[in-house]
Amino acid sequence: MNKYLQNNTNSNYDKFPVVQVPGEEHSCTIGWENIVKGLHSLLQQRKKKILVLECYQGVHDDEVLEALSIGFPEACIFESSSVMKEQDSLYNAIKDDVTDDEIFGYMTRYTMDIYFDNVKVERMRSLIAASSSGYVIVYGVGASFIWQDSSVIAYLDMARWEIQLRFRRNEVANVGFKNKTQRASLQYKQAFFVDWRICDRWKKQIMKKIDVFIDTNKAGDPKMVPASAVLKGLDIAASRPFRVVPYFDQGPWGGQWMKEVCELDKGAVNYAWCFDCVPEENSLYLGFGRVLFEIPSIDLVFTHPVQLLGPNVYGRFGDEFPIRFDFLDTMEGGNLSLQVHPLVEYIQEKFGMHYTQEESYYILDAEEDAKVYLGLKEGVNPEAMINELCQAQRSGVFDAEKYVGVYPVKKHDHVLIPPGTIHCSGSNSMVLEISATPYIFTFKLWDWGRVGLDGRPRPINIEHGKHVIQWERTESWVKKEAINCFVPIAKGNGWREERTGLHEREFIETRRHWFTEKVLHNTDGSVQVLNLVQGREVIVESPSDVFTPFVVHYAETFIIPAAVGAYTIRPYGDSEGEECATIKAYIRK
Repeated sequence: MNKYLQNNTNSNYDKFPVVQVPGEEHSCTIGWENIVKGLHSLLQQRKKKILVLECYQGVHDDEVLEALSIGFPEACIFESSSVMKEQDSLYNAIKDDVTDDEIFGYMTRYTMDIYFDNVKVERMRSLIAASSSGYVIVYGVGASFIWQDSSVIAYLDMARWEIQLRFRRNEVANVGFKNKTQRASLQYKQAFFVDWRICDRWKKQIMKKIDVFIDTNKAGDPKMVPASAVLKGLDIAASRPFRVVPYFDQGPWGGQWMKEVCELDKGAVNYAWCFDCVPEENSLYLGFGRVLFEIPSIDLVFTHPVQLLGPNVYGRFGDEFPIRFDFLDTMEGGNLSLQVHPLVEYIQEKFGMHYTQEESYYILDAEEDAKVYLGLKEGVNPEAMINELCQAQRSGVFDAEKYVGVYPVKKHDHVLIPPGTIHCSGSNSMVLEISATPYIFTFKLWDWGRVGLDGRPRPINIEHGKHVIQWERTESWVKKEAINCFVPIAKGNGWREERTGLHEREFIETRRHWFTEKVLHNTDGSVQVLNLVQGREVIVESPSDVFTPFVVHYAETFIIPAAVGAYTIRPYGDSEGEECATIKAYIRK
């Protein structure tokens, strides 16, 4: 029996959504032997046989270098890592951005040159230029910083989730460091605040010069595609509805809902998170025939920012995707940590982000005892509460309900959480979190005396949190402004629309549509993100047939690029004749 699925049906959640690239079915080359042959062929077209393999952070260098040494036995191979600064020198250069904090760094302003020793780089460039015959290979992070002229450039991109898994398995290091065995959370922090920022800036700078992309996300199963075919796939994605590749992770409070609804490993202890639409972190599958080619979905934002985001959103946020949808599963699990998110001025000053983590909880599912902790009780003494929170880190005891409001929630409730509001979801709820994209800036105040899955105490951030808590957000404020602030907007034949949030202090607007018939939507020149919150499946169609009809299943998040304009959604398949519902988020004008 599937108790969390509607009508006890089987899961139809698609964990491997793909953007098919028609006309390119044979564009993908698989396996190192064939990839090397393809690179040989590209080099034959160049007067000087220089191959540059630019890497994102996290590539398995040993695997690639072994394939190159076998495929190019006479080649002179230059590794970018050999001309980087000594580790101590590099650390001193970036330490203010890495910081000593367990969780938080500063969004670096540095670019690719920060990694390199200028004297060593010039010496290597001289050696490359002096090479008069045979093959020359320049490999690694920053390889194309060292050399671009008259070369074939291959880009080895990486999915961020796979990088995190490699950190956990002690397989890869941060750029310029020999720290494979360092705690994964610290490696992730350095990558998030420094490595990925620098690699992204460099990727954008060289994107139009890349000849081929190589996918090495699955060890021992590389794939190569011409850059023209990848760009064609991205162009298709930017002009039609699509989904990014979701990923799932366990946690100390995790639940059991996603195991069933998303058809995950039943043997896992739990699943706490699903990143269902965080383009900075998720991947995009491009389909070349039956082959799935994985690239970071942020590449789509970099290459098609106006088409995807719309001119107003792009003008406000640049080439960043500002809307995030993710799942928080506490069904048969525990409470999330009691937490608060920074105000805009605080996140700008302390962490170098220009907008903050504005969020809300849409309740996808809930047991009868489900609840949220939100805001403060009336008359709370701030100093007393902070003192008790600090003492709780030693005693392991904190009476949250003495200070924090507790409210029952049910399926389809929407809880609004502007920055500075204390909050957390309680056990036995399934949350669709709709929020702004900055997602790691959570100041934990109390974690119910738990440790993480690694057995270590989870970092608590009372020192940060006490500076941003909005103490006036008490029960009277919560009841008026934060729970189920639904406003009817419009209705028609077989449908009705409601505004559900977010809070007026936040820049995201959300609209819910209930429907048994076709509903007309329009992007109005701005990217939109939706989730099917009720109904087994619906179909998204273009009134003018500008894109292929797109089927969406229960709980799936999908993106409508700004360029799409008008589109319709109607019940489909098993859902025909039944009432369905979508929740839609977009940026307020």
